[in-house]
Amino acid sequence: MDLGLKGKNALVCGSTAGIGKATALLMAKEGANVILLARNENKLKATLAELDTDTGQMHAMLAADFDNPQYVNAVVTEFLKKNGPVHILVNNSGGPAGGPILQADVSEFETALTRHLKCNHLLAQAIIPGMKEANYGRIINIISTSVKEPIPGLGVSNTTRWAVASWAKTLSNEVAESGITVNNVLPGATATARLSSLIEARAKKGGHSITEEENSWKNAIPMGRFANPGETANAIVFLASEPASYINGVSLAVDGGRLNSM
Repeated sequence: MDLGLKGKNALVCGSTAGIGKATALLMAKEGANVILLARNENKLKATLAELDTDTGQMHAMLAADFDNPQYVNAVVTEFLKKNGPVHILVNNSGGPAGGPILQADVSEFETALTRHLKCNHLLAQAIIPGMKEANYGRIINIISTSVKEPIPGLGVSNTTRWAVASWAKTLSNEVAESGITVNNVLPGATATARLSSLIEARAKKGGHSITEEENSWKNAIPMGRFANPGETANAIVFLASEPASYINGVSLAVDGGRLNSM
């Protein structure tokens, strides 16, 4: 299937590791011009060097910290002035630390909402005008299965992900008539550094081994294994494609069947 991504400009946030990096690599393989956005300049340079250029794409990198949304907005706005529209926006940022919601400090919610909701909103405001002119736009938010079923021990994350999902659904209705779709991808347990840290923390808290904790997680997944980042990237890149033009306002779980809800 031709995904129609050749010549499209794709801004991928959090694109130096995990699902974000896998998405950037696959976007480039499908012919898109990829703009990497993350805070670590060295990691950005390393990832930029890995991007496919077989179809003559021109890739770029932007360094900005999502704890400073106004700077993120300024960096992207300046890029747009010099390089034209972005057709695809993949919103992605590291998840909040774990812990019971009752024990969370208010500042933890503020930090998480800044990294996710505020940055997503500012990027959308900056990029959507160009999408409207191009009559093509895809916004994909990488969030979590917790928008379907809250995950125990991830109180701040659960709250923040719900906020982003509600924002995205509202936005999808407002921009659909301009040929722009807004969708969410909900990764399940994916073999990333974040999952490893969560498993390690829970094993320590429960007083058992990391292997035992890993097996507990896998036993809750009908497929009996963790996803690799590329499997989630496949869903993201499809939602960014021309064939996905009539998929709008959905939250797609990529979780091996773990969710018990529809």
